[in-house]
Amino acid sequence: MHYPKCTNLERHLGGREDSPQRLDRQIQPEPSFQRQNATLVFLARNTDLRDVLTSMSNLERRFNHKYLYPWVFLNDEEFTNEFKGRVLLETNAPVYFGLIPKEHWVQPAWIDEDKAEESRKRLKGQNIIYGDSSSYRNMCRFNSGYFFQHPLLQQFKYYWRIEPNVDYFCDMNYDPFQYLNQNNRTYGFTIALYETPETVTTLWDSVKEFMAKYPQYIANDNAMELLSNDGGQTYNMCHFWSNFEIADMDFWRSEAYRKFFNFLDAKGGFYYERWGDAPVHSIAAALFLPKHKLHFFQDIGYRHAVYQHCPSSDESLGNSCSYNRKESCLPRYKVMLSNSIIPIDPSNSLLPWS
Repeated sequence: MHYPKCTNLERHLGGREDSPQRLDRQIQPEPSFQRQNATLVFLARNTDLRDVLTSMSNLERRFNHKYLYPWVFLNDEEFTNEFKGRVLLETNAPVYFGLIPKEHWVQPAWIDEDKAEESRKRLKGQNIIYGDSSSYRNMCRFNSGYFFQHPLLQQFKYYWRIEPNVDYFCDMNYDPFQYLNQNNRTYGFTIALYETPETVTTLWDSVKEFMAKYPQYIANDNAMELLSNDGGQTYNMCHFWSNFEIADMDFWRSEAYRKFFNFLDAKGGFYYERWGDAPVHSIAAALFLPKHKLHFFQDIGYRHAVYQHCPSSDESLGNSCSYNRKESCLPRYKVMLSNSIIPIDPSNSLLPWS
C-alpha cells in the first residue's frame, strides 16, 4: 500500500520540508518486505511525552526502524508543538496527530451522574485502581467502541496498540501484521489476566442477554472455555490485556461487534461500574471469532507497569532478547492460564488453539 508522505517536524513548526534534517534520515525497508495496511496506534496526553518517547524509541529499535509503519497519535486535547516535534524526531515513518471528537470521549449526557458518582465512591472505598476516575472510564469506553472510528484510522486495516513507558525485550525479525494476514488471524495478544470482579459485576449478565438476543453472531468454534468454567453460566474474569493488541480493525467495525458495543454501552456499565476495554474486547473476540483466529504472540517480549511476558529461549524464535531471566513472568503466566479449564500443552506452553 502507498502511504502519504511523513508529516514532519518542519511542516508543523514552519520549516522547509526538504531540510537536511529530513533528507539525511531517510531509511528504506528491506527490499523483499511488503508493508501491510497497518499502523501503530498511541493514545496519549501531552504530559505523557517522556514515557511516549521511551515506548517509541524501544519499538523503533526493536522493530519499526526496518518496517516504517506509520504512527497515529490520538488525544482528547490538541497536541502541543513540543509533543509533535519530539515525537517526529523518534521515527522516519509517517506520523499523524488526531483530536478525539468530544462525543467519543466525554461521559454521555444520558448517564445518571448521581448513580455514576455513587459507583466511583464505592470502588474507591474498596481500593479498586482507578475506582474514582471519570477519565479512566472515558478512556475505556473510547477504546471499546470508538478508537477504530477515528478519521485517521479509516485508511488502515490492522493496528498495534502502544502505551506509554513500555519495554519490548526482543528484536522482531518478522512482521506481526504480515503474520496475521498470511495466517488468517484476527486478534493477537501477549498477556492474559483476570479482571477485578468488583468492576464488572453485571457485565456477564449483559453478555448473556446479548447472546440470547443475537445468537447468529456467536461463532460455532468459539473460545467460550477461555471465559467460563461452566459453559457460559458465569464469567471467570479471564481476559487478554488490551494494553498490547495487534489486531484487525475490521473486526471492531463488523456488524456483530458494533451491535455488541452499543448494547453494552446502553447498559451504562462503563460508568455505573468500571467496565474496561480489555474484557469487552476479549469477550467479543472469544465469542464472535473461531478459536483459530486468535493468536498468542509468544515470541514478543513485553512489559508495561507490573505485567510482562518474557519469551523462553525456544519461544523467542531465534530473536535477540534482553532482560533479566530472574524476573521472567512466564512461569506465573502458565500457572494463571492453567487455573482455567483450557488445557496447557507442557511441551510448548501454548494454548491449544495458538
